This record gives sequence, C-alpha cells and structure tokens, in this order.
Amino acid sequence: MSPRRVCYISGTRADFGLMQSTLQRIHESDALELAVVVTGMHLQADYGRTVAQIEEAGLPIAARVAVEDGPPSGALMAKNVGRMLIGFVDALEAIRPDIVVALGDRGEMLAGALAAIHLNIPVAHIHGGERSGTVDEPVRHAISKLAHFHFVATDESRERLIRMGEAADRVFVVGAPGLDGLANVALARREDLCRSIGFDSSRPLGLFVYHPVLQEADRSEDDARNIVDAMRAKGLQVVALMPNSDAGSAEVRRMLEARAAAGEIHLVTHLPRVEFLSWVAAAELLAGNSSSGIIEAASFGTPVVNVGSRQNLRQRNANVFDCSTNRVDLDRTIATALASARFDGTNVYGDGRAGERIVALLAGIDLAGASMAKTNAY
Repeated sequence: MSPRRVCYISGTRADFGLMQSTLQRIHESDALELAVVVTGMHLQADYGRTVAQIEEAGLPIAARVAVEDGPPSGALMAKNVGRMLIGFVDALEAIRPDIVVALGDRGEMLAGALAAIHLNIPVAHIHGGERSGTVDEPVRHAISKLAHFHFVATDESRERLIRMGEAADRVFVVGAPGLDGLANVALARREDLCRSIGFDSSRPLGLFVYHPVLQEADRSEDDARNIVDAMRAKGLQVVALMPNSDAGSAEVRRMLEARAAAGEIHLVTHLPRVEFLSWVAAAELLAGNSSSGIIEAASFGTPVVNVGSRQNLRQRNANVFDCSTNRVDLDRTIATALASARFDGTNVYGDGRAGERIVALLAGIDLAGASMAKTNAY
C-alpha cells in the first residue's frame, strides 16, 4: 500500500516552529508522505524569509504561494486570503494529497481549508476549540467548521468543539505539538546568550513578543511602547522580537527599530526555534501577547505577563499574569510577576507527545468519504 500523502500549510515562523518536530515525524514515517505548501511571511524578506528554516530542516516543499507585500492592514490581510485561496487550489490540484493539515487561526489556514474542501480533500485542524480575543477566535472556529478531523490540545477544547456540532468520534485530544521535545531540547546557556548580544548575565532579562490586534491596530504602537517602557522601568534588559505582518505591525516595527537604534533594547527579526526557547527559559519574564507565553513558557516555569485582548479567554497555566495595556496596570503586574517564584513546569497543554499521536492518527483514521460526509452532529 502506498503511503498516505499529507499536505501541511505553513505561513509563519510561529506555526512552523510549533510543528517542526511533528513534520519531521510525518516525513520519517513509512505510512505517510509529507508535502509542505509555504506561503505568507515565510517568503518575505522583511520577516526573515523563514522558508530557509524549512529548507534547512530537509522537509519537502511542494509549492510556494506568494502574497502581496505592502503596508500591513486589514484590507491587505483579507485580499491575501483570496490570493492564497487561488494559489492553494493550484497547489493542491498538483500535489493531490489525501489530507490537508492546518494549525491554528490565521488566514493562511482558512484559505487552505477552503481550497481543500472544494477539491473534496479532508482537512485535519490542530489547536481548534480554543478561545481567544480579536479576529483569531472566529477564524479559528471557521476553520474548525470546515475541518473533518480535529487534533486538539486539551479536554476543554474537545468539549467545546462537540458543543459546536463536531462529531465526537472525530475530535482527538493530542496535546500541543509545540511542547514536543522541550524536556530534551539542547538549550543555550544564559551566559552564552547574553554574551552573544552584549547583555550582562547577572542582570534580569525580559523577552518581548507582541503582535498587533486587528481591531485595535490604531493603538498597537502605543500599547507596544507601554510594554517596553514598563519592562525597562523594572531594570530588565529587553530582547524584542519583530511583530507579524498583521495590521498595525508597521508602526510597532518603527517604534522597536527606533528603540534599538537608541540602544534601549536588542531587536531581532527572527529567532530559530531552539534559540527562542533558550531565551524563554533564561528570561526572568516574557511580556506581550504571544501564544508562546500561554503555552510553551509554562514548561520552563517562566513568568508571563499577558497583555491585552489577543489571548482573551484562552486556558492559562499558573505562570500567566493578565493585565491591560494601561501603564499603571503594566507596572503593577510586571512587579508581581517578577516577585513570583519560578513555576514548576506543569502545563495544561499536554505532555510533549502530541507529534506521535498526530502521526498515528494521520496514518490510521478512516478517510473514506470524509469530506463528503461533513455535517454538524447537533
């Protein structure tokens, strides 16, 4: 029997970082054949042209779907969903996969799911059933309603999808793939990390990871500035990552570039996965609104100040301190987080074995008639 062909759609450094170990497992499986379709920020120089990461990992790139570059806005985001939809149809017709895998809540995954169902290709969605703020939640749930199989991170997410009408026998709790291998990853030493960028390893470190919220794009620059200022006011040496390509990101980028030019922060466009995890593990604090603070940081016990609405209502671990973008609230919450003890690594998002479960499911689930049989169970 020929291996089952699995197509994974990747649009950002973030989704690839979370899925890399799982994709390696798929690629190495005798029962599966991997094809990666690359799009979005992976192909753009301003965001590090991170398609190189996929190439360096030796994973097979079956197609590259370009999007329009330009000043980030909601309109450009929506137009690029349309461009990706057209490109994905062409790619999937050429690849002819048995199943398409999509992770999370971005427009790339929505376009991929739409293309797949119109070509009668089953879709498996990872990280469905979760709640959050902003445009992410409706997009995530839209992908879930297009998907035929669900590989969720928690029991709560499974129950939510079932209440949404998804068939219980197609919703599988696998855990978060981003936790796979964290216990054994070869992290860089704090001293070496600090030396590499001229930081003092005896002083506290803060990692800033903030992405604009579409509905709040007009105040993203001010919100990001408040976070950076509050971190520095507490004596933190700040490593800041560039934001993604969503509306409002151009203003945030300019602010961060100006702060870096003034020597106030160390700014990076992209950190390879292991280097990023090394900074998470070494830092006294992660601040911003990234899902990495909600999910991965708990496994290292790192305190996280989660700011604003982007991760609203998502399941939390004990290391997360929520606050608004108000400067007084930020000062108070950062002080509380820094005064807390390091956490014990307990993580509601799983045990680090998601990849092996996903591979087993992709190889074993019954795909016969799956795409034609998609109906609500309620």
